[in-house]
Parts: sequence; structure tokens; C-alpha cells
Amino acid sequence: MDASAVLKQPTIFDLQPSPPPPRYPPGDLRGNMATIPDDDERLLAEIGYEQELSRHFTKYSTLSYAVSVLGVLGSVPATFGSPLEIGGPASAVWAWTIGSIMAQIISMSISELVSAYPTAGGMYFVTKNVVPREHAAIWSWVIGWCNLLGQTAGVASVAYTVSQMMLAMASMNSSFDGTGYGFSPTALQTVLLSMAILIIMGIICSLTTKALHGMILWFAPINILASIAICIALLVLTPNKQSGSWVFGTLIDGSGWGKPFSFFLSFLSVAWTMTDYDGTTHMSEEIHDAAIRGPQAIRWAVTISGVIGWMLTVTFCFCTSDVDAIVGSPTGMPAAQIFLNAGGRAGGTAMWFFVVLVQFFTGCSAMLADTRMAFAFARDGALPFSRFFSTVNIYTNTPVNSVWLVVIFTMALNCIAIGSTETIYAIFNITAPALDLSYATVILARNVYSSRIEFRPGPYVLGWMQKPLNAITIVWVSFISVVLLFPTARPVTALNFNYAVVVALAIAVFAWGWWWAGARK
Repeated sequence: MDASAVLKQPTIFDLQPSPPPPRYPPGDLRGNMATIPDDDERLLAEIGYEQELSRHFTKYSTLSYAVSVLGVLGSVPATFGSPLEIGGPASAVWAWTIGSIMAQIISMSISELVSAYPTAGGMYFVTKNVVPREHAAIWSWVIGWCNLLGQTAGVASVAYTVSQMMLAMASMNSSFDGTGYGFSPTALQTVLLSMAILIIMGIICSLTTKALHGMILWFAPINILASIAICIALLVLTPNKQSGSWVFGTLIDGSGWGKPFSFFLSFLSVAWTMTDYDGTTHMSEEIHDAAIRGPQAIRWAVTISGVIGWMLTVTFCFCTSDVDAIVGSPTGMPAAQIFLNAGGRAGGTAMWFFVVLVQFFTGCSAMLADTRMAFAFARDGALPFSRFFSTVNIYTNTPVNSVWLVVIFTMALNCIAIGSTETIYAIFNITAPALDLSYATVILARNVYSSRIEFRPGPYVLGWMQKPLNAITIVWVSFISVVLLFPTARPVTALNFNYAVVVALAIAVFAWGWWWAGARK
């Protein structure tokens, strides 16, 4: 192929509906190509499933969903203290810059795969179509469980964070004696509130697809507009702002591992925020023209979220007038203290309200993706009581049983925090590595078996960029996942040990053990 032909390949920004595919004889896998964006039901049937869910998500509600599942206005304030304390302001800024660029690359690789197979199973289902038949079952099993448990831990962590934020807001408005607030929430209060939040999210996720479309349309506009308004307010109202040289040039060794490694540990914020890219693909069976609109939404959402997240991070760093006071804030959240310093109790609370609201939107969006993944996994018989959990409610036309499976499971996970906050944080910390590794493993499989399995692309095609972008994705995810499983402080003790690695091993033992115990049969 000459260079001019390569350059003319379509990109995600100029995709147009493709003509109907040619007819192939029964059993010819070329009939599975995702090239029918105006005939979703027929495409789903060719892939192997019956259309059970209703398609009401449009171009704009799909984009709004993709932006809200990342939820930067909620996630950046929730995680800002970690990179600031470990690596300093420059680490927070440059880790976000590099991390968001890598997120672009990963999302491009994912978009090409899910464009070919737009189903609720997402990357789990793609796995079955990029590895040889004799290996498909075990690959799909491991990827599916890794993705499902990573998403479930993510939903639990977002609900727990929303609870922490709401209680921090209560503390901000209680009496203050100069050293602490009159109200200081206990672990039990945080868990109980998170359980109530999960129930509310479950009720929302049980609604009809049409109702969800109408609600989610507003998620992204609120997220983006509130982020811009808050950045302007903080920069205008905060006294004694830091200099540009301090924000962009100050690196510290807050971990004890040295400045270079402290910098890499500072990727926790961007890694926790810029993941779950395939969340949108799990909604594919409820999106019109899913083979096109899903990848479009993923790519635009990562771009928008990367810019907004960088803007928030830089603003917070400029407004960190006293690092020690902000990191050690009696509110329990450094970003909340920045809001208080700028707007006082009333103004800080008003700005913080939108942070909590957007984080709640993120939780709803993440739960939607998780429930559709559970539905797809059960539909293929990979869960206990699969017939029950794959049932679609006749009134709402949504997988209500899977919704409440996720609600109950995430509530049980958050109960762990009553006895041990270290353990629950370890479970939360596995979210980003588990999800990213599930993506990278599928991308690796696609390339390893490319000589044996011909990949039939959908409307979104990377062309000559596919192999370089796939290689960068695999290397980066492998590296950063190992870094994120390291203890964040040295010397390592029982208190600061990163127990996420223990959780990862437990998940691996569970998945492989169940497989060999009988699931493979």
C-alpha cells in the first residue's frame, strides 16, 4: 500500500455510515464484521446475540456518558493529595500530562477493537474473536473476571469517595476550634452512607434506557461547565498563589524511594481517573450506531477529560499556598481545604457541592457499565446463577437482576472498611491496574495471534498506526501497573504496605482455581 492510500484511511472524526456488508455463506466469519452502523440489531445477530435491551442512547448522550464515566471534576479533587504529597506539584502536573497522553493511546487501541464487536461484553467478548478457538475460553475467562472485578472495585471506590466527600462537606460546616472540626466522621458512618449511595445508584441504573438517556445527557455539560467555573473562582479568590516555577518545577521525594520513583508513584491520580475506557462499550447494546458512536465517544471523552483534568490539577497546584496545611487538612481532603481557603465556608461548600455531584454521576455511570458487563458475562454462563442474572426485566427492558448483584457486591466490599481501611484501600487500588491489564492483555493477544486469526475491523480503523500504538499500550500498562502496586512510602511497614498486590494475587488464584475446578467444562 502506498503512503497516499494509508493517509486516506478514515479516522474517528470523519466516520460515515458504511454500506451493508456483502453476504457470506454460513460459518464464514467475515459475516461478523462490524460494518453496519445503521442496522445494530442485525449486526448483533451476526455477532451471535439477540437484541434484548432497548437502544435509546444517541450521539450526545453517549458522549455525555463517556465523559461522566471518567468524571474528572469528582476524581481529581479526590486523588489530588496523593501526587502532591508523594512527588510534589510538578509531579502532579507532569504525571497528569503524560498519563493523559498514554490514555489517548490506550483508548485508540481499545476503540478499534470494540468498533468491530460492539456488545455489552466489551473487551471480554472481543477476546473470543482475536485468539484461536482452542484458547478462547481460558483467555475470555481470565479477561472477563479481571474486567468485572476491576469495574466492581471501581464502583465501590467511587461510592466510598462520594461518602467521604459528603462527610467532608459536613465537617467543613461544623464548628472549628483552630485545630480540628467539631464533626469528624467514623469509618462506620462513611460505610453506611456509601451503602445508601449505592442503593440510590442501583435505583437509577434500574430505570429504562430511555430515562437513563434523558438523565445522562446532562452529566457532561455539568461536569465541564462546573470545572471551568471552579478553576476561575479558585484562581481569582485564592490569596498568595504559588509561582509558575514552583508549580511546574518542584519535585520532591515524599515516598523515600527517590525523586524519579516518587514521580512515577504520582501517576496514581491520573491512573485512577483515566481508566474504564471501555465503560462506554458495555452500553453498546443500548446505543444507536454503536460501532461508530461508541469509539467516537471514547476518543472525545478521553480528550476532553485529559484537558479538564490537567486544568484542574494546575489550578489546584497554584492554589496550594501552604503544602503542609493542605496535605494535613482537618477535612481529610486536601482539595476541600483549597476550596475553603479560596471561598470560605459558604463559597467552598458551594464549589464542593458540584464536586460531590459530579462524582455521584461518575458512580452512576460506572455502575451502569459494571451491570452491563455482569449481564453479558452471565449471558455466556460465566457467573453462578447465570440464567437469573442474565434475565432482562420485562417492564424496564434493562438487566435489573445484574444491577442489584453489583449493588449487593459493592456494599459487601465497602463493609470491609469498618474493620480495616488499609484493606479496602488495597481493593480500591487494584481498580486501575486490573482494568488496564485486561485491556493490554486483549491487545497483546490480538497481535500474538495475528498470523492465525484474521482481525475483521469495524468502522474505526487505526491502519498503519495499529502496531506502534498497540506496542506502546502494552509496554506502558505493564510498567505503570507494576509501579502502582508498589508501597508508596519507604521504609515499608505493615501500615504502609500496598496490599493491592495481595488482592491481585487473590483475584488470580480465584479465577484460575474456579476455572480448573469446573468452569472450563
